[in-house]
This record gives sequence, structure tokens and C-alpha cells, in this order.
Amino acid sequence: MSGENQSHDCLIVGGGPAGLMAAIYLARFRRRVCVVDAGASRAALIPRSHNVPGFVHGLSGTDLMARMSAQLDELAVTRVAAEVTALRRHDLGFQAIWNGHVHAAATVILACGIVDTHPPFDEWRAAVADGLLRYCPVCDAFEAIGHRIGIVGPLHRAAGKALFLRGYSRDVTLLATGEDDGKAAVSELTEAGVEVVVAPGVRLRRRDDGVEAVFEGGRTAQFEMVYPVMGAEVRSHLAMTLVAEHTGEGYLKVDDHQRSSVDGLYGIGDVVTDLHQISVAFGHAAVAACTIHRSLPRRLA
Repeated sequence: MSGENQSHDCLIVGGGPAGLMAAIYLARFRRRVCVVDAGASRAALIPRSHNVPGFVHGLSGTDLMARMSAQLDELAVTRVAAEVTALRRHDLGFQAIWNGHVHAAATVILACGIVDTHPPFDEWRAAVADGLLRYCPVCDAFEAIGHRIGIVGPLHRAAGKALFLRGYSRDVTLLATGEDDGKAAVSELTEAGVEVVVAPGVRLRRRDDGVEAVFEGGRTAQFEMVYPVMGAEVRSHLAMTLVAEHTGEGYLKVDDHQRSSVDGLYGIGDVVTDLHQISVAFGHAAVAACTIHRSLPRRLA
């Protein structure tokens, strides 16, 4: 696919679980589909997911995407390693630009995901791979049962996750990175047995088989695992350039068929929801793909 003359029924921006699932569905509907991925899927960081049905011992994010990619190879789906730098409306749908060329598509699915804000931790990537730094208690709190857990972030963001994790361990500490409007949660946290430590400027580093928090003044605390709750950047800038409706947090607004306020533009996965789950992404993908298939001219064999 190299220029303006190549048109697709659907362009999928993002090659994580959501984007790949949508591509599988659309290819099996015999639609012309292209997946453009910049290679920065959040799912690639998952060391082992236990929430994907059928994998008793779990599987890594990279393994999951490799398996899905193999399905797309069998279906001869066009995939491009690139970043879509612009997206605009066109008489017949959309025009997207990547690698300096213009490409046409009748519909577009944004499966761009989010980028987590990481805590001050030089070795964060290796710590994620080793299960010491974790971002999703919904995904893996079950594996944290009975461990000494730290949660790092602004109090108003982190309180909910601290209370959730308290259901899995008696030893939960919230390291509040600053005084903010979450003070009202302190009494609830204290009643639940969560220790709250005001810790502006806290830094993290590896220590033995765990994570060490280093506070201003040099005091330290040890944890077996840490959950950062520092927020995230939603990769919704392409939709914003089309003036699609968004939530206050930056998520693309969609209806129950994954349709945005811009006709022909769909959103699936983390770009539309703060419930960052593979199963949710799969459901979004199936709904969007079926809706798109029905919206396009009938395909005859």
C-alpha cells in the first residue's frame, strides 16, 4: 500500500489487542482492512495476563499479540509499521497520512490506547517485566494476595486502588505524592487499614527482590510490589483534530456501537474507557467490526 489510489474499507490505527481483534473480524467479513501501528502498544509490557480465557497459566502480552498476528498473516491483512501523523475527512470517508503518503479509507477505527505516566523509577521497564511494578490491580491483584503492597500517586487518584487492593492484602501503604483534594479519603483509608504516607518527591528503586521507596530526607520503605497511579495520556489526538467529542479526561466518546460523534470514526479499547482490560478491548472490537461491516455496501461473492 503506497499511495493515494489504494483505498480500504477500514483503517485501524493501533496494533494492540483491540486493533488486531477488529482486523481479524473485518478480514473474516472479507473487508479490505489495513492496520497501522507505531509499535508502542501498552499490552506489550504485560509480563503475564491471567484474565484471558483458556490460558490456565496465563500468557504474556507479546505472546498474545504474536498469536493474533499469526491469524492476520493467514488472512493476508495489510499491516504497516508506522505512525499515522494526520487524519482528515474526505468525500468518500477519510484520508490518513503516514510515511509521507496519503491513504484513503471509508471508515477508521482508533485503537491507539493510552500511555501511562511512570513514577520516578529508572528501572521501571525491567521492574514491570519482573512483576514488581504493576499498573492494573483489576488484572493481577489476585497474584498480589498477601504481599506487601505500595501504591504511589496523588491521593485523589490512588485512594480507590488502595481500597481495592486492601481486599487482597493486609499490608497496603498509599504513598501520596502531594497534598491535594483527596484528603477526605484519608479517614476511609485509615478505617480500612491502609497506611497513608504523604511522600512528595518519593523515588523508587529496586532492592533485593522488591522495590524500595526513597523519601525526601533519605528514609526508605520496602515493598514486594508497587502500583503507580500517576495518570495517563490518552492517545486521542487524531480524533481531536476531527473535533470528535471527548470526555473531560480525554477519552473518545462513543455510543454502544463504538461510533464516535464523527460519522465513520470508531473508537475501541483504552482510548474510550478507563477499564483497561483485554476482554473489554475484544468486545469493543467485535461490536465495532460488525457495525462497520453492516454500514458498508454489501459485498457479493
